[in-house]
Amino acid sequence: MKTSVKNTNQVINIGNLIAEHSIEFQNPNDLDILIEKIGDAKYVLLGEASHGTHEYYVWRAHISRKLIEQKGFSFIAVEGDWPDCYLLNRYVKSYANSGKDAHMVLHAFNRWPTWMWANWEVIALTEWLKAYNQTLPNNQKIGFYGLDVYSLWESLEAIIKYLEKVDKHALQKANRVLDCFELYGSKDEKFAHLSGISCEDEIIDLLRETSLKLSQYNTDPEAALNLEQNTHTLKNAEEYYRTLMKGNVNSWNLRDHHMVDTLDRLMKYHDKNAKAIIWEHNTHIGDSRATDMHNRGMVNVGRLTREKYGRENVYSVGFGSNSGTVIAGMEWGDAMRVMNVPVAIEGSWENLLHKLGEKDRIIFMEDDLKEEWDNANIWHRAIGVVYNPKYEQYGNYVPSIIPERYDAFVYIDKTKALHPLHIEPDGTQMPETYPFNI
Repeated sequence: MKTSVKNTNQVINIGNLIAEHSIEFQNPNDLDILIEKIGDAKYVLLGEASHGTHEYYVWRAHISRKLIEQKGFSFIAVEGDWPDCYLLNRYVKSYANSGKDAHMVLHAFNRWPTWMWANWEVIALTEWLKAYNQTLPNNQKIGFYGLDVYSLWESLEAIIKYLEKVDKHALQKANRVLDCFELYGSKDEKFAHLSGISCEDEIIDLLRETSLKLSQYNTDPEAALNLEQNTHTLKNAEEYYRTLMKGNVNSWNLRDHHMVDTLDRLMKYHDKNAKAIIWEHNTHIGDSRATDMHNRGMVNVGRLTREKYGRENVYSVGFGSNSGTVIAGMEWGDAMRVMNVPVAIEGSWENLLHKLGEKDRIIFMEDDLKEEWDNANIWHRAIGVVYNPKYEQYGNYVPSIIPERYDAFVYIDKTKALHPLHIEPDGTQMPETYPFNI
């Protein structure tokens, strides 16, 4: 692999500019400059270079806390399923029958990869959110929502469960959707791949019915929002799984459009001054136009939000590291395991930062850094839930124009795996994994 940053002098100049436009950080107080740089942005996108790294979760939590406390952000929206995350939303807002503690709520997150949200790091954030919300009036409590599109069956089950209580006529239409799905014989979400048959007409009929009655679905705080979002997720998930069969970029684009549409729905639900914190992988929050994704016709949340809301209203923060450990699986559905992350390949973004000194730093993408970068690509690591360190150099690096992809970048030289909830820690208490309280 070869970086497109052109020569040694350019690398030296870029290194000097990175040092000039970065700060070293060790504790949450060091984040204040980042919070100041975010300014009046209404959308703050916080990335991660993997879905299984302790430090990414902890530092995103610290940034989120400061944004909530100091800048009045309204909610956190994550790369997670709506039904599961809505249970967590109910818990942090202390709604009736929402669970006795975060451990109980998060332990119910049983869709692979469970560790993404069912982990001790998220428990710490959740319990802080719940405590913070107790100081706020009901209409100002901070929410926690899922943006993703995967939860076809879970969203349908949530719809049916709710309509059984409040709307027997709409329930009939929901049951027609269920009957259509059950023609395929199982709850395998890949049913559309195998059959080529669609339940789209039945879903649209249900969506029309419930959309006309949303104002009636006020039996519980956020009940109408929950029903509306589950119905849209049901529709888009069915289309997503059918599209996935074709093996092109349309399924990816549908998924990221769904996430931005969900974000729109959440902003409209909150007041006109609402502000959103988004937690997703770098491949979603870093502008796709600054990567080879653009050449393949792919869009992502980073690009769509900049285009839709204006670049001045969106602030994207990438995350990455040089080496360490990570939680991942060797294939989809595999057992979670701690894997070693090898040092970054020569000439990569992470390798460049490592050579500046084995220090954690936040880099701000100022204009003169962008100018010196001169739109050159450099390899930038991305680890998913499926990962094999042996083959990393062949598929885990994305050529990127870093200053165009992000507004800032959090570099942690050596990271460690997060702490999944479904791998029991020693004893019954939260493991001592935190350098400071969240």
